[in-house]
Amino acid sequence: MKIAAIDLGTNTFHLIIAETLNGEMKILYKANQPVKLGEDITKENKIIPAAFERGLACLADFKAKLNEYDIDKLRAVATSGVRSASNGQSFIQQVKLNTGIEIDVIDGEQEAQLIYLGVKYSGAINGKSLIMDIGGGSTEFIFCDENGLNWKRSFDIGAARLMQKFFKSDPIQVADQAKINAHLADTLGELLNYGEQFGAETLIGSAGAFETYAAILQPDLNISNIATATIDKTAYHSLASQLIASSHLERTQIPNLIPLRVDMIVMATMITDYVLSALQLKQIKLSTCDLKFGVLQQLISEQRN
Repeated sequence: MKIAAIDLGTNTFHLIIAETLNGEMKILYKANQPVKLGEDITKENKIIPAAFERGLACLADFKAKLNEYDIDKLRAVATSGVRSASNGQSFIQQVKLNTGIEIDVIDGEQEAQLIYLGVKYSGAINGKSLIMDIGGGSTEFIFCDENGLNWKRSFDIGAARLMQKFFKSDPIQVADQAKINAHLADTLGELLNYGEQFGAETLIGSAGAFETYAAILQPDLNISNIATATIDKTAYHSLASQLIASSHLERTQIPNLIPLRVDMIVMATMITDYVLSALQLKQIKLSTCDLKFGVLQQLISEQRN
C-alpha cells in the first residue's frame, strides 16, 4: 500500500510518500516548499493574499506528484498557521475545490502527539528526554522516555511569530533579546514546572532548526540519509552565540544555512538556548523524523486495525 502525508506548516509545506509492506515503511519521495504561509500573519491574523496563492500553488504541485505515485491513502494536516488564521477555513475550502485534497486542522495537543510518533520512529529516544519541535507559528514540547509519552504541550512561540513580534534590529539588540527571554519565561512556566520534576537529560530537536544546526556543525553529515544524530553541546553554544550576534548579511554567508531560516534561526536559537539553560539539559540530539513521519505511522496503525 502506498501512503502519503502532507504537513502544512506555518513556514514550509512538506510532502512525504511511502510504501508499506507487512508494517514496514519505505520512503519513496520527499519534498518541501518554503510557502511562508504565516508571512505577516500577526498583523491582522490573516493569511495574506500572496501567501494564500503560494499555498494553493504548492498543493497543486503536491497533488500532481500524488497522482504520479497512485496513492492509496493520504492525510493532510494543517498546524498553527492555518488554525490561528481568521481565513484559515477559506484556505482549506479553496484547496479542496482546486485539488480535492481534504485538510485536517489539528490542535496543538494532536500536533505534539504526531511529533512524538515521528521522533519515536527515528530511534532517537534513549532515556528521559524532552522533544522540541520549533515551528513557525508554534513550538511543541514532549517529555518522554523509551516506555512512552509522559507530557505534551504546544505553545504559540514559533520562530516566525516571535520574529514578527520582536525582531526589530539587525543584529538583534540585547534589549530585544531580553524581551524574548522574558516572554519565554512568562509563557513556559508549565513546561518548566513539569520539567523540574521529570528530570530529562536530553533535548531531542525534531527536524527544522536542529537539522540546520547539525548541517552547519557537521557539513559532512548527510541529513537526508539519517534518522538521528548527536549535536555536540559545546559546539552548538558557540554556533548559537555566532547566530545571535550576526547580521542578516553575515548569516547568508554561513554554509548550509538555507535562505528560509537565515533570520528565523535567530529566534529558534534563542528558544533552544532558553530551554537548555532553564532545564539544565545535558545533551542534544537531532531527529530528522518529525510530524509528517508521525502521520505516516498513524496511517500504518489504522491499516493494521
